[in-house]
Amino acid sequence: MKKVLCFLLSAFILVSSVSVAAVAAEKDDAMSFAVASDLHYNVPEEELTVSGEIDDEIYWYANRRAAMENESGWIIDEFLNQCAENDEVEFVLISGDIADNGKSILQEHYDMAAKFAAFEEKTGKQIYVTVGNHDAGNSECKTTLADFKVIYHDFGYDQALTVVEENCSYTANLGDKYRLISLDSTDPDRSTGDGMSAEKITWVKEQAQQAKKDGRQPILMMHHNLLDHMPVQSIFSKDFIVKFHFTTAELFANWGIKLVFTGHEHCSDAATYTSTLGNVIYDFATTSLTMYPLQYRFFTLTDDEIKYEAKTVDKIDTAALSAEVDGYSQEQLDLMNAGLNAYSKGFLKAGVQWRLTRSLKMEQMGIEEDSIFYDLVNTAVGGLRKILEEPLYGEGGIQQLAAEYNIEIPDSEYKTGWDVALELVAAHYGGEESFDFSTTEVTIFLRLIALVLRDDLATLADEVFFEAANEIFKNFGTDSFVTDITKLATKVLGGVTPVEYLLLAIVSPLVYSFAVDHDGVNDNHGTLPGYGTVEAETNVQNIFDNIYGVFNDAMKYFSLFLTVIYNMIF
Repeated sequence: MKKVLCFLLSAFILVSSVSVAAVAAEKDDAMSFAVASDLHYNVPEEELTVSGEIDDEIYWYANRRAAMENESGWIIDEFLNQCAENDEVEFVLISGDIADNGKSILQEHYDMAAKFAAFEEKTGKQIYVTVGNHDAGNSECKTTLADFKVIYHDFGYDQALTVVEENCSYTANLGDKYRLISLDSTDPDRSTGDGMSAEKITWVKEQAQQAKKDGRQPILMMHHNLLDHMPVQSIFSKDFIVKFHFTTAELFANWGIKLVFTGHEHCSDAATYTSTLGNVIYDFATTSLTMYPLQYRFFTLTDDEIKYEAKTVDKIDTAALSAEVDGYSQEQLDLMNAGLNAYSKGFLKAGVQWRLTRSLKMEQMGIEEDSIFYDLVNTAVGGLRKILEEPLYGEGGIQQLAAEYNIEIPDSEYKTGWDVALELVAAHYGGEESFDFSTTEVTIFLRLIALVLRDDLATLADEVFFEAANEIFKNFGTDSFVTDITKLATKVLGGVTPVEYLLLAIVSPLVYSFAVDHDGVNDNHGTLPGYGTVEAETNVQNIFDNIYGVFNDAMKYFSLFLTVIYNMIF
């Protein structure tokens, strides 16, 4: 019996040892790190100043970029503190725009380099940076590309295997299995546009091939986006994505690059592309650390898996902040202490609304008063502002106006159209958009678009085309001939005209793409196949999955189009 017990005990110890060794090997195989972008550090003001005409007792100092400029240093400190306290974080990647006014204020760079140096000295963890469009420029800037490499020499360049002399690109080893390709995607002569070139792409190819020869997997980091992170970004936001992005993604994927870390667009979004050879590449755009939702990413890589999650900065040292910057009210500080993330969301909405409202002014559009288009555009923009700014509900509200055109605005807790639009904008910044056509927000937003079309077209006809006729009809007791005719027609014929339904059918898929994360890759949390899963059989399956995905998306958008048309007819 003792022999049996000894045998069982020995077997148990052996199995346990093998299990522990397997777990240890799996842990050793993993590499974990943090990724942040667009820190936009500002030297804090001595006192809060008004940035715009914002009528809000809390967010009156918000700015057009909705960036928490005075708070930025303390937000960055808390981010670095979280990375220091997280034992799993082995190093930190920063994908550009380290300083907000980096091209003109060297002090911002010196402050950030000091923060990074203190972090490395305290933790022994390495920081790797790449240059952003706010960081450095040509010889006319106070911070040149050469200056950037000198100031941040200890954060990638001193550890580099190769450094490009003409720009800020370099390569460095990450752990035992990976190689970072830090690509300078900026144009030193342009404020925001990308500076991708055939020479830079060739350099990426050479570095990816060399990494493979050295038994390492290539990971790319650059400031500009590789893939679309909003509907047709290359049209509406072309300065934020590289030129010929699908061609570039095709090349990068086939050179063995699976992970790309970008920023610039200030959204938390993961996008994917499958090459014609079945190679999959993922572009992780990380939102600005110092804007809502104050997020950064945490990755763990093994041969089989890429695990990632979004982490949030939800507190700062408000005592230190208020001691250095005068002008904060106790209510503002209390709200920050209650939850900095929620505070930053309010700050974002106030800043975005001010920026968009400001842009909806004729002088901002550059349309002169003597222009032939002035009356048309001024009336249309005025109608849009009215529908966004006036109360949604109550006597004389937008809901009542919409009802006159047979357009039903559902009840909600939102007070104005701005509230609805800004909620959708905040969701885009935060990632994991979940507003589909069944949600109140998208329903209200699309019906407000219908109302803008209907009310603006009627008003335009009134004020421009039928001005003379209205003067005559005033004598017969009506002040608004075309508007009255329009309202009467909608009572009989329905809410919008066929042309307006067609416009809505075209707009709806774009709104859907903006409001719903539907590409199969979760923006903030998920697990993806690792670098070690690339093989012929997998790639063939990837090709078929990609074809099915493209077909499915096309049918989804087509069905949305047909749904609107069907509702028009029936």
